[in-house]
Amino acid sequence: DAAPPPAAEAPVADAAPVSPDTVVATVGGQPITEADLSFAAEDLTQELGQMPPEQRKPFLLRVLIDMKVMAKAGKDAGMADTPLFQQRLNYLEERALRRAFFSETIANAVTEAAVRAGYDKFVAEFVPADEVRASHILVTEEAEANAIKAELDGGADFATLAKEKSIDPGAANGGDLGFFGKGMMVAPFEAAAFALTDIGQVSAPVQSQFGWHIIRLEEKRQSAPPAFEEVAGQLQQELLMTTFDATVARLMDGVTIDIPDAALKAAVDAQTETEAGAEAPAQ
Repeated sequence: DAAPPPAAEAPVADAAPVSPDTVVATVGGQPITEADLSFAAEDLTQELGQMPPEQRKPFLLRVLIDMKVMAKAGKDAGMADTPLFQQRLNYLEERALRRAFFSETIANAVTEAAVRAGYDKFVAEFVPADEVRASHILVTEEAEANAIKAELDGGADFATLAKEKSIDPGAANGGDLGFFGKGMMVAPFEAAAFALTDIGQVSAPVQSQFGWHIIRLEEKRQSAPPAFEEVAGQLQQELLMTTFDATVARLMDGVTIDIPDAALKAAVDAQTETEAGAEAPAQ
């Protein structure tokens, strides 16, 4: 993975901060602390997300109790003395150090101020585009569309006809599609909608793969950048990834990597290039 998953939310929300050294249970005289619960939560993020908050701490504690007794049994059986176990232990140590480095050096650099600075840059570079709000009536046959257009030209109410005759799921609200920009609708519909110039103007029937549309222009405007709250999560994730990529690139500088298997090396290099091509935040 490009980065470890975000830390799981605290098993239980307490009114006051709890010391990581606080003992929540002892198993055969061995303590289980709040820190242990946090470590377990990091490994069991997916499982925790599927249960109510009040069940998470008991679940984690049950897991840790089982871990304590099984670990003692394994140690008593000499499993900790095998070369394979030592290799696993080295792997787990490096994984824990990687997580700690990620959290303290990379994640902590993604502050609210940094995210807001990214938002300010996004707003400064935002280019407004034309948007329209339109309503439509969708039918299957051209003859029916022409008949409806004739009714509208004779003064019939658009929203009423949409509710009565349109097969579009949005017919219940008078066929109102809300605002949309170019590239959001199928081409024939988009061309007809943006060709309308006057508010209230109704198009001639236009065909798309969905049937025959009659479109009424409701409003026109220029798009505006979304509010900070709407994009803060996306900007935070993008900043996290760019910070991660830059940090890894700095750490890799001057490091020699040897992969004897030529096919494996080619696959790793190709994957690295693919990831590098996806680094730039999509705005």
